[in-house]
Amino acid sequence: MDTEDFIHISPTPKPWRRVLITHSRLLELLSYDPLTGDFKWRKLGREHWFKRPTPGHISSRGYRLIKLDGRVYYCHRLAWFYVHGVWPNVVDHINSDGLDNRLLNLRNGSSRINTENQRRAHRDSKTKLQGVIFRDGKFRADIQATGKRHFLGRFDTPEEAYQAYLSAKRRLHEGCTI
Repeated sequence: MDTEDFIHISPTPKPWRRVLITHSRLLELLSYDPLTGDFKWRKLGREHWFKRPTPGHISSRGYRLIKLDGRVYYCHRLAWFYVHGVWPNVVDHINSDGLDNRLLNLRNGSSRINTENQRRAHRDSKTKLQGVIFRDGKFRADIQATGKRHFLGRFDTPEEAYQAYLSAKRRLHEGCTI
């Protein structure tokens, strides 16, 4: 058999692999206020009668999502695309508030910078302080930077351990905004 006897049939596209919205289509559907971070529908005519004035909903992870042309987008990514006309790599919320989509609070960065800018303790943390654990009667502080864990010391109070963590975070994390 020749290769001409075989017909290549591409698989049906998956819903999550739909083509990203174009900049012109985004501008057609939504307006964005960079000072407040809010999106609004541009058209509220017959085809949008069912839509709320403020599009989207808040996800369980604390980010606002908007569905456009059958695809769901994070508002912070749409905000960056709306203003700059190019899709960002990773959008970092400088103040770590996932609902604050003001342009001055967003920056295009890397996954590492985004991870380093997190300000919350792990949800299982007993001390509720980032970088601080209680072990063997003392409070231990450590931090991870550039793939290595750095031991910062053992302290009598959680506040002392947290101050050591913050000092190291400012020194070692490029994206730190604390």
